[in-house]
Amino acid sequence: MSEPVRESRYDQDLPAHVERALDDFLHEASRGILATEPTFAPAVEALTGFVLGGGKRLRPTFAWWGWRGAGGDPDGQDAEGVLRAVAALELVQACALIHDDLIDSSDSRRGSPTVHLAFAKRHAGHGWLGPPSSFGLAAAVLIGDLALAWADDMFESTSLPPATLSAGRPAWRAMRTEVLAGQYLDVHTQATGDASVDVALRIDKLKTAAYTVQRPLHLGASLAGADERLIGHLREFGGDLGVAFQLRDDLLGVFGDPSVTGKPAGDDLREGKRTLLVALGLQLAGEQGRTAEAVLIADAIGDAALTEAGVEAVRSALTDVGAVTAVERRIDTLTAAALTALRRADLAEPAADKLIELADRATRRTY
Repeated sequence: MSEPVRESRYDQDLPAHVERALDDFLHEASRGILATEPTFAPAVEALTGFVLGGGKRLRPTFAWWGWRGAGGDPDGQDAEGVLRAVAALELVQACALIHDDLIDSSDSRRGSPTVHLAFAKRHAGHGWLGPPSSFGLAAAVLIGDLALAWADDMFESTSLPPATLSAGRPAWRAMRTEVLAGQYLDVHTQATGDASVDVALRIDKLKTAAYTVQRPLHLGASLAGADERLIGHLREFGGDLGVAFQLRDDLLGVFGDPSVTGKPAGDDLREGKRTLLVALGLQLAGEQGRTAEAVLIADAIGDAALTEAGVEAVRSALTDVGAVTAVERRIDTLTAAALTALRRADLAEPAADKLIELADRATRRTY
């Protein structure tokens, strides 16, 4: 590794700086439309509250440390522009989550009503015409679209030199397309009932790995002018770590504490998600001739009325057939492979240590 580099004020409290950049942009972006169309205010307020009201800021954090690791100077003139560019990732995340909650018919997010449910309640409370659920659906689609449009606006409106911003565009564009492809593959899989291990991993790679870790790292490194060798190592690190991150999420979706995760336990089962955990549960049950466990797991997938007792029965079945152990083993293997790729990248410090720390947090978290 290269010589250690002193941490800057950005490094020391990055999430706070990301939120400051988002707050500033959201005020800028909303000023014009609210002056001409005040009816739009609840939608803007909902998006602002959603973006600023929580989240781990993982994507901007990975992007920032990709930039720092590739030689980005946090005390240089580009630092604030890079901060604004990577903070824009949170608006893409807002779009994805708002639409994801709508697609999955989720009732809560971070312990609060989802956007489509909140606007359905708003409609009902005012006694407006038509079905409240239809209004909630339409509002959530439009607010998610607004988040994506504003993400592009925020990314393009940085103070970075045109050549620097241009270097980051391929990663930005690929990320947007990949997350949408992964989301479509997810709903397609739910519709077709494909519970294979291969498809579950393809969803994880597109919908989570590329979007959460791999492309943000690529984006940050590109903004620092990284060469293809370094970008390749970071993408390898991000791909493996991103899948491990999703596998932890799959486990939390079934075994997590709702008071910590902010979502009801078992919602992934009720929503019909064909996660790797479920795919391995069905595969292992079949290989072991455990028909009762296979039927129990299969019947729970997509059962919107699945009770807590039903979720507990699925937990037991997944544990008994060895699916939980198999997923934990994959998380460990993927994390080890990711760290090997990171060592080959030979990043500037303190980026390497920070990314090792992030890898540990992402794969061992309880929320």
